[in-house]
Amino acid sequence: MPLDYSKPNGKQIKISLVRLPATGKKIGSVVLNFGGPGISGVDSLKASKAIVSASIRQRFDVVSFDPRGVGGSAPVRCLGTLGLDALFATDPTPDNSAEVNQAKQWAKVFAGACKANAGKQLLAHVGTGEAARDMDVMRAALGEARLTYLGWSYGTYLGARYADLFPTRIRAMVLDGAENPSQTGAEFAQSQALGFRVATESFLRDCFKAKGCPFRQHSIGAAWKKLDALYKRADRAPLRNTYDGRQVSEAVARTGVMSALYSAGDWPALRRALAAAFKGDGTYLLVLADQYNGRRLDGSYDNRYEALMAISCVDHPESRCPYWPVKGTGFAKQVRAQGSPPIVVVGTTRDPATPYKLAQALASQLSNGVLLTNDADGHTAYHGGSTCVERQIDRYLITVAPPRPGTCAARA
Repeated sequence: MPLDYSKPNGKQIKISLVRLPATGKKIGSVVLNFGGPGISGVDSLKASKAIVSASIRQRFDVVSFDPRGVGGSAPVRCLGTLGLDALFATDPTPDNSAEVNQAKQWAKVFAGACKANAGKQLLAHVGTGEAARDMDVMRAALGEARLTYLGWSYGTYLGARYADLFPTRIRAMVLDGAENPSQTGAEFAQSQALGFRVATESFLRDCFKAKGCPFRQHSIGAAWKKLDALYKRADRAPLRNTYDGRQVSEAVARTGVMSALYSAGDWPALRRALAAAFKGDGTYLLVLADQYNGRRLDGSYDNRYEALMAISCVDHPESRCPYWPVKGTGFAKQVRAQGSPPIVVVGTTRDPATPYKLAQALASQLSNGVLLTNDADGHTAYHGGSTCVERQIDRYLITVAPPRPGTCAARA
């Protein structure tokens, strides 16, 4: 692909893809994006070939890719293991000027490392607009007249931008766990904060009914106070860790909790992690945080965080790191995708990372948006335990007949 689409004959970059051949009579290819931004689509599909149903595997070649800046596609690299370990442990709630200055210094170090190791030219061209153009080149390379697409989380943002650029080149499109493209970065962060609060309270209500729940007082207010006390304790002195030499700071503890809120299937692990943390052992919270941050067993990191920052600073320059070495293009505007076929937007009512109201907003912006509601906990719906959602999405992808707007009951 051209690094810069305004200079199509200039520097080129390679985009990494993986394809699972259809197991039966093929309709075409379905392209997946697993979100982030920063998640490797190649690694994700290799790790979970059952992410789509057997009926989709039968009728489509299943294709996933690493967007530019991610994984195997001209990856943005900034810091090594020790640098990222220290960065992820930085105090998220500085209490004095020294801690504020330390946070600023780490932001400066990170931005400088990205400039030195990735280069300003690459950093300027990893935004979603150019990734959407890459996806249209991929569509043509796959021999498809029109794109069939399934995107989760940030993949909905990428899909929506593609739809706005190329509305008549869509065959079918599912946007699951939708972002609202008209939000600024700061507005999206605020929506996420509220979403994680709702998800935390849903976890707590479930915990109160479970054996071994570490909250003795079955009160939401009391549980919040106990969580806050844990974070303050880790801020004063890191929790112990029996896994390796790292310390479990407040930042690591918060990330570990947040990581487990993405899926109700992780709630039992979170109960065990909190039970240990309340006794001073942060090991299990550290393991959960490592999963979220992309830290491998050998101590190395994938580049999800570095890619996340680089892509977000292009897409949302108004909220970028003040030391970031390139100016972003900005992309906070409504999408219409005038002339597109029906586009299915899926929203989960207690989604922590992409709250339900964002799916409502995206579906209403699209000229042919169809909102499918998943009344459940967790981030995204397809392959998330709802057979109702999966059945309707599969039928739509195969036949292009959209579902009626409606609601799937939890776990139905």
